[in-house]
Amino acid sequence: MIIKTLMAEADSARASSTGWFSAYGPSHLTVLVVFVIGSVGLVWIGRRQTEAQARLLGRTLSVAMLTIFGVALAYKLIHPSIDHSVPLQLCDLAELTAAYALWTHRKWAFALTYFWGLPLSSQALVTPDLHAPDFPGHSFLTFFALHLLVVWAAIYLTWGYGMRPDWRSYRFAVRTTLAWVAVTFTFNAITGSDYGFLNGKPINGSALDALGPWPSYVLEAVVIVAVVWALMTWPWERKQRSTPSQLSHSSTAGALGESLLGSAR
Repeated sequence: MIIKTLMAEADSARASSTGWFSAYGPSHLTVLVVFVIGSVGLVWIGRRQTEAQARLLGRTLSVAMLTIFGVALAYKLIHPSIDHSVPLQLCDLAELTAAYALWTHRKWAFALTYFWGLPLSSQALVTPDLHAPDFPGHSFLTFFALHLLVVWAAIYLTWGYGMRPDWRSYRFAVRTTLAWVAVTFTFNAITGSDYGFLNGKPINGSALDALGPWPSYVLEAVVIVAVVWALMTWPWERKQRSTPSQLSHSSTAGALGESLLGSAR
């Protein structure tokens, strides 16, 4: 922990002297402000648009995400490395899935966007593991643009467009994520990489620092994520179940009232 703190301090000093990105510096804080404003704006627009407008907005955001994803991947392939050029990060999959969800509004794609985007991709915005030149460097721009778009997609599709997760979506997301963990962990073990931080914690501070050492923190993170996702699903399921019963109760009360009025006549 002490070594990690010293390395983080060294990175911060280097950032201030060489123009490299530094977490919670002016550029990072600006991104967080843009994130809040964009989230509010997308929810506001989503609740007021027609279906045709929703289709246009979704596909525009989808094309933007795929374009930026392609640019980011092209930069990685200029100097290919097994450590960073393979699109195996969960955020990579989230970006492609979110683009598909925005284009098609498919339930399974929305589910993965919701569960991956809100609690996981948002972590990259708050505690970014970015070792690159600060704004306007291409790594800075593509990193934050893609993570912003993923989280915005989840927020827009849920609170703007009105899609909802359920327990079936939850089970699908858990199974899909466990499959990714198994494949990526094996790939890391063979190649010596660390996609998804499954084989080692990031150098910069992150939520993983609150957990135990490797490999126990991987299992702890899986359990915590599963619980958080369940808590993210339960309110929507509860609301969906209570709404039909309320409608049924109202219909029954209305029928009873009409019956009484008919008897009085």
